[in-house]
Amino acid sequence: MASSLIPALTVTAPGGDFAPDPVTDREHGGLLHALAAVPDPRDSRGIRYPLVSLLTVAVCAVLAGASSFAAISDWLHDLDEHARARLGFDRRLPAGTTVWRLLTRLDAGLLAQALAGWLRIRTRPTPHRPRRYRTVIAVDGKTLRGARRPDGGQVHLLTALDTSTGIVLAQVTIEAKSNEIPAFAPLLDAVQAVHGDPGGVVFVADALHTQTRHGTEVATRGAHLLVQVKANQPTLHAQLKRLPWAQVPAGDRTRDHGHGRRETRTVKAITLHTPGGIAFPHAEQAVRITRTRITAGRTSRETAYLTVSLPAADAQPAELQDWIRRHWHIENRLHHVRDVTFREDQHQARTGTGPAVIATLRNTAIVYHRVHGATNIARANRRADRRSHDLIDAVTSHYPTTQ
Repeated sequence: MASSLIPALTVTAPGGDFAPDPVTDREHGGLLHALAAVPDPRDSRGIRYPLVSLLTVAVCAVLAGASSFAAISDWLHDLDEHARARLGFDRRLPAGTTVWRLLTRLDAGLLAQALAGWLRIRTRPTPHRPRRYRTVIAVDGKTLRGARRPDGGQVHLLTALDTSTGIVLAQVTIEAKSNEIPAFAPLLDAVQAVHGDPGGVVFVADALHTQTRHGTEVATRGAHLLVQVKANQPTLHAQLKRLPWAQVPAGDRTRDHGHGRRETRTVKAITLHTPGGIAFPHAEQAVRITRTRITAGRTSRETAYLTVSLPAADAQPAELQDWIRRHWHIENRLHHVRDVTFREDQHQARTGTGPAVIATLRNTAIVYHRVHGATNIARANRRADRRSHDLIDAVTSHYPTTQ
């Protein structure tokens, strides 16, 4: 019998025709051990259902396509009696409101940390990394349009994604009447709790995070920051625009075509002779990327300016181009899938930590299926749902019946 959730679900993912890795001592009961680290928010008096049982059901249900708290409860109630017993439930089953109350009271940050750690253990390492390989972490926010607070404001989450593995390393909820900027440092703390020492890591963020405090915060941790500069930083933007770009040869050029469009991206980089000599701390290079698009015979051109805290010896134009494009992974490979496959924007959960918890469960399902070869997450969800007993077989291995 499988002792991990991974071997059972590997067969459910399209393209997952490789043999599963053997389960090591470190991975023994990995999912259950990970979920056991999540603190129980309930009063110890009168607990009827083990926390690990309920959390395991939540993870498995979303892996099988459940898109709401009600659907998570339905998935459990649809199981046969034998399957329920193996998950730690006897004849009594929690009502949907019981599941909802628990999940909306969890510490969303610790749940995200536990599941990210579990996914990192199960992710295959890259077999051949280039000599100049660096971990690149994309940072971006997402508004949950259906989740509105009592004051009418929408719930907003800030996420950090490891672009090489696709794993969501951390996710924090933006406080009401605030924005992403104050949440950047807590996000770095959460990333460090999962990833470990971030030394040498490159964080890629949009123009909102072109903040001097962010540059200093990242440098203090031994990491590097690559950010776009727009009009929200007018002095810095003007300084970058005035640099002698016409005298700088193109460092890298790529051409793509598809969907009736041809696009050319040209990257130029200039070393700043006086580090910090522009209005941004620890900046080592200024970068200009020009995107030329031809669509239906019409040509458009867009120019973007960026700064990076790595010198030219450690960040060549081709690498900069690659890192800049990786920032789109978080939108295309995560946020878009949550919207389309899990219909996130239609989900109106807004109580407590519920919005962040359900988003974390969706992140886990998407990353898990991708790690195991899925190219179509909706199809992977359906296959997992049809083979729910494979999930139960894996989860009940060495499963504690009491808490």
